[in-house]
Amino acid sequence: EVQLVESGGGLVQPGGSLRLSCAATGFNVRDYCMGWFRQAPGEERETVAVIADHGATNYPRSTSDRFTISKDIPKNTLYLQMNSLVPEDTGMYFCARKRKTGGACSRAASIFGLWGHGTQVTVSS
Repeated sequence: EVQLVESGGGLVQPGGSLRLSCAATGFNVRDYCMGWFRQAPGEERETVAVIADHGATNYPRSTSDRFTISKDIPKNTLYLQMNSLVPEDTGMYFCARKRKTGGACSRAASIFGLWGHGTQVTVSS
């Protein structure tokens, strides 16, 4: 079965860190553009980070100096290391896979066709 399963979310104090994991089955993460997205209640979905099949990364300004996306090829897992967390980082975090291999790996959510169910991150004191 082709699927993505996120884990690692939780409650963390401002300034803290979390590492999210996204275990992939049914395909190889090395072959695809992959991404992390988040959505807070009442807000639009926001791209957090993307990583191309060849490993190039792309972040929006809001996360570029605090978050790191990576792939573990042997474990077939996508990670998101989040540091210096702030309350505005609170939301449901989803990992996703681009619909097809090859081509550009942009931050546009529309190019991603396989999504996990999400893991909740809450940043609060």
